[in-house]
Amino acid sequence: MRARLTLLAAAALLAAPAIAQDKITFATNWKAQAAHGGFYQAVVDGTYKKFGLEVTIQPGGPQVNNRPLLPAGRIDFLMTGNLLHSFDNVKNKVPTVVVAAMFQKDPQALMAHPGQGYEKFEALKNAPLALIAKDGQFSWWQWLKVTHGFKDEALKPYNYNLGPFLANNKSIQQGYSVAEPIYVENQGKFKPVVHLLADHGFSTYSTVIEARTDTVKNKPDLVQRFVDASAIGWVNYLYGNRKAANAAMIQANPEMTEAEMEASVALMKSQGIVDSGEAATKGIGAMNAARVKDFYDQMVKAGLYKAGEVDLAQVATYQFVNKGVGQDVKAKLTGKKPKPLLLPWVTFLTTSTPSPPTSTSTPWPTWARCGPWPACGRACAGWT
Repeated sequence: MRARLTLLAAAALLAAPAIAQDKITFATNWKAQAAHGGFYQAVVDGTYKKFGLEVTIQPGGPQVNNRPLLPAGRIDFLMTGNLLHSFDNVKNKVPTVVVAAMFQKDPQALMAHPGQGYEKFEALKNAPLALIAKDGQFSWWQWLKVTHGFKDEALKPYNYNLGPFLANNKSIQQGYSVAEPIYVENQGKFKPVVHLLADHGFSTYSTVIEARTDTVKNKPDLVQRFVDASAIGWVNYLYGNRKAANAAMIQANPEMTEAEMEASVALMKSQGIVDSGEAATKGIGAMNAARVKDFYDQMVKAGLYKAGEVDLAQVATYQFVNKGVGQDVKAKLTGKKPKPLLLPWVTFLTTSTPSPPTSTSTPWPTWARCGPWPACGRACAGWT
């Protein structure tokens, strides 16, 4: 009888109609590469599908600008380089908002030839030639001038051709720390000196996901599913089997090779690009308002913005991140126990759970150092 019921249940499941998938178009800001790997991973391994999403990835590139497509409603989510674009959107009243930051560190870097006295970051400002693309000259180069004393006299445009850098061993050049150094090693047959701007105070998040404000307001469940699935995709890409994702990216961008992608993943791990800082406990995608403000304050000092002209409350929303999503998957893949997640309203944990306050306005006992009783009315999962 039990076997018959099991068979009937299985037959019912097979006969049940498939759950409709929400169709999503996610646009990137460059051609497919390992720095996009987590998103492709979530497509090929079915993670997006498990979250009820049918995701199409629309690559960017040197002649492709996907940014206007998001406010125009032609795409659903956009990957953008760093928070400068998001500040500009708020300043110009473009109705978009950051919902997650997949990179804790911006991979923007300066490269130099070895053995030329550029082993220390401070020496780079003395280089006679700095190859920097136009968008960099008008953004983070201004920060380098104000904060680290770089000079415009050295500037020459970088046109995404390594030739001028390889030909001049006294030159420095911008580069994506998980990409250009690999190309230099392949083409120039030497390993460049690489200085990550993030390691010297450039505190922006990177590979941020933007959504339209109306999507966040009207379809928060859709946004949550996309953010969660993307975070899990990144965990699986970094720590699991990524061969299928690499193959999908090579198909989308035949300029890439498997070896280059594997080298890029190794750099992402060693440099702490994705899974470091708050992401190590709160999950990939983690963000906080204090860091967004810190970066904005730096850009004000660099002259890119005026104090107060960008409403930082509109730059990002934190409702979809900092929940530890993907930490269990990471633990299974790495065999390492995940670090405990401290929820924002808990700053001290105890081995016993205090009695809940009698009202939502009554604070926890002072020894617990908690804020008001959470609106959800549940005890923190950290109380063990």
